[in-house]
Amino acid sequence: MSEEMPFLKDAIVFLAAAGIAMPAVRKLNISPVLGFLCIGVLLGPFGLSQLASQIPVMRHISVSDPESISVAGELGVVFLLFSIGVEMSLPQIWGLRKLVFGLGSAQILVTAAVIALCLFVLEFELQLAGLLALCFSLSSTAIVLQLLSEKMRIGTRVGRTAFGILLMQDLAVVPILFLVQALGSREPGSVSSSALLAVAGAIAVIAVILLIGRVIVRPLLRNAGGRGHRETFMAAVLLLILGTSALTAWAGLSMALGAFLAGLIFSSTEYRHQINSDIEPFKGLLLSLFFISVGMRLDIASAWPDLGWLLLASLSLIIIKAIVLFGLALAFRLGLAVAAETAILLSEGGEFAIVAIGAALVLGVVPDAIAQTAILVVVVTMFATPGLEALSRRVGLRLSARGKEAAASTPSASEERIVIGGFGRVGQMLGRILEDQRIPYIAIDRDPDVVARARENGAPVYYGDASDAALLEHIDIGHALAFVTTMDEMGSGEALVSSVHRSWPHIPVYSRARDPAHARRLKRMGALEAIPETAEATLQLSESLLFGLGIPEDVAQTIVERERGAL
Repeated sequence: MSEEMPFLKDAIVFLAAAGIAMPAVRKLNISPVLGFLCIGVLLGPFGLSQLASQIPVMRHISVSDPESISVAGELGVVFLLFSIGVEMSLPQIWGLRKLVFGLGSAQILVTAAVIALCLFVLEFELQLAGLLALCFSLSSTAIVLQLLSEKMRIGTRVGRTAFGILLMQDLAVVPILFLVQALGSREPGSVSSSALLAVAGAIAVIAVILLIGRVIVRPLLRNAGGRGHRETFMAAVLLLILGTSALTAWAGLSMALGAFLAGLIFSSTEYRHQINSDIEPFKGLLLSLFFISVGMRLDIASAWPDLGWLLLASLSLIIIKAIVLFGLALAFRLGLAVAAETAILLSEGGEFAIVAIGAALVLGVVPDAIAQTAILVVVVTMFATPGLEALSRRVGLRLSARGKEAAASTPSASEERIVIGGFGRVGQMLGRILEDQRIPYIAIDRDPDVVARARENGAPVYYGDASDAALLEHIDIGHALAFVTTMDEMGSGEALVSSVHRSWPHIPVYSRARDPAHARRLKRMGALEAIPETAEATLQLSESLLFGLGIPEDVAQTIVERERGAL
């Protein structure tokens, strides 16, 4: 079977490593990113595979061709950028324009100029020095954003600053790769005019994606979700993610940027939380493949004779990038703590540098020995990223001047609100009452038509399954004031109450019940209060009847309250 499906053995090796090694890594409190990078070194062609000639069994527990999983790994970066895009919005991106186009552009140009000068002093040709410097100016979008996500720091000042710079770096990949191709073609012509044409085309593709996406996404997902088949809904989501990624790749941009644009389109819809919940397993699994594939590029044996120079070059790159970005961040008035933390965090090399240097090697722009050394330097600094992230947090805390810049290192508290599971007749009535009292709430419903009508009226309702624990995590239920389920299906209501109480026992749960017996079951499952709808309707009808028969209002209320207390 391995001959018919050569990637099958590699997939089994990866899954075994993830299932066996990663629990140990987490138990030792090591960063999962660093753990996957180390697993890549061990299982890659420069690790156990080199022992296969002496120990044949090593052939079955190692990966000889890292390219067999690199494509799947790239999809992990695609889903990571998509999930970040879903959490943002176009107004937020516009708010980051100073960081993206100002600080981001300055970081690339100034860092590249300083590194090029250093390489020129080391007697590199000016053209080669400039190209390598542009590649070295890029940082690792995948590793940095994953580390920030793990620590829940994307929404901090440092997280937003780092994201703005990384977004500009992703955009800069287009002219860098075009420069590589222009230098490799050796054909006469205006490089600058061709580059401007390529950039203009890329901008046009981005605009088309955003404009058309906002028109077709809602109807497509509403139709897919309305069929009641979760797999149909998921297929539509994957189609849109991969479709936009393919369009940006066709335009010369990165697939990850296309996925980010798709996330921005989804972020303004009522489906954002359910989508983020659904893609989480894909993102985690494929992203770990990406980190393993990066680890497999590190050939420790070949680098060993020059290990001292390799480490010195890697450390020099980190120091130069950190100093330059620190100075630029201060110039942009980001504050001492934010500037230092961001500078350290983004001082490593990036995955797009490997891509650009690899392309330059194929086209003969960069000599083989220099290309291999440059790639090793980038990979070594990427290995150091988890440590740099930890160091950046410590430095940021030290410089925050007793909490004056606490926002630089600690996320802002989420808004406390009521979460409503189900937004039918009862849920809508409850929502109106909460709005009248100025009490914030968010509602989840799995009927796309109900969600669409409610959102047209301005209600904060999102599409999804309220019993999905991952979805509830995405809407930050941990900070909710209370959870209310208004579902009329007995089984669904019981499962929802039990799930919420088990995962978040500190949150009071209020539930709608069919009858008194159902209410008692819900209370046993963790509901603080369960109101039987049939009994309550009967009691209110009885009170109106007694009053209509001439019994004084206060007496009728006393009789009904006595019956209500007996339920």
